[in-house]
Amino acid sequence: MDNNLVTIQRTLQLVGRALLGLYFIVPGITKVTGFVEMSEYMAVHNVPFIPVLLVLTIAIQIGGGLSLLAGYRVQLVAFVLAGLTLVISIFMHNFWAMEEGQQQGHELQNFIKNMAIMAGLLYMAGVTPVANALAKQHEQG
Repeated sequence: MDNNLVTIQRTLQLVGRALLGLYFIVPGITKVTGFVEMSEYMAVHNVPFIPVLLVLTIAIQIGGGLSLLAGYRVQLVAFVLAGLTLVISIFMHNFWAMEEGQQQGHELQNFIKNMAIMAGLLYMAGVTPVANALAKQHEQG
């Protein structure tokens, strides 16, 4: 494979990981600084065990985002973040339980956006070093 192509691919992967990492780090930090407000918002959405789940969410968002940035255990972290994104989407962006209107449209948009982010994370989780190595072997062989 051409060295320039490898450099481009690695750069794109780094930028993608950094952007996804920031997508989780920033909201994780805002949940720390706005813990009470986020707890109240979660209560409106009937989330159970709010203190425990909020602390867990903060830890996963900040820790997972930092792991993506650092390139540490990317496949595992991407899978965990995809699961977190799904759970948050179901509880916090439940457009199906709202009356038609602007708020429902806003939550539908957030839900769809989160599904796209989840798709990217699942793709990242599925691209393993072993699969990359096998593909490289196949190209050479």
